[in-house]
Amino acid sequence: MTGFFEDIGRYTVRVVNSTGLLCAMLLKSFLYIFTPPRLNIRNVFKQMEFVGVQSLFVVILTGSFTGMVLALQSYTALKRFGAESMVGPTVALSMARELGPVLTGLMVAGRAGSAMATELGTMRVTEQVDALFTMGVNPMKYLVVPRVLAGLLMLPLLAIVTDFVGSVGGYMIGVKYLGINSGVYIGRTLDYVTTGDIFEGLIKSLFFGLIIAITACYNGYYATGGAKGVGKAATSAVVMGCVLILVSDYILTSIMM
Repeated sequence: MTGFFEDIGRYTVRVVNSTGLLCAMLLKSFLYIFTPPRLNIRNVFKQMEFVGVQSLFVVILTGSFTGMVLALQSYTALKRFGAESMVGPTVALSMARELGPVLTGLMVAGRAGSAMATELGTMRVTEQVDALFTMGVNPMKYLVVPRVLAGLLMLPLLAIVTDFVGSVGGYMIGVKYLGINSGVYIGRTLDYVTTGDIFEGLIKSLFFGLIIAITACYNGYYATGGAKGVGKAATSAVVMGCVLILVSDYILTSIMM
């Protein structure tokens, strides 16, 4: 019985310690943006290219097929009520407010988040992070801050791409396959989708980008245990990022309603 409570205590201490380190890294990341020495802009753009440009294919693929499936499913449901003309607004609103940001975040967490954690974890276990510190380079500012900025800047742009290709996919299925009038489809969509709906999704994607970057950097930066520890860090980064995205999505949705 005593061992059971000891396990609970150790787990609680580990969770509290991890939360503290994660919050400290987040705070330092924002502080280091504005404190000298200046950021390596080339490094920031390199991370933006990695997080954004290299994620375009998977984001376009995910968004387009999600829009097409959503059009098929919503048509099936709305047809029962004689509201087939509402397929366009249903697809566009779902993509802009919810599916676009969330699916983008989950895809980028799986692709870029795991890679960030693996890269930083490898640098940690091979003592490259310690070498940076020895050379007088702030490893957190050099390694973490560019990745956090890349996540913040690129996730909203990727979410816009997801929203667009999802809406196009829904249009192709709704008009070309299901036979909905093109003018009705576009007109209804423009009537019901507002800029506020789009901005709500962009605000969510901004938080999701921060979550992906900071969880990946945290797990990689504090990785231990050699190759096994690096693999564990990559797995933890993806799981933690995806869970926090879903939890924060509910919180942000409830606040914005």
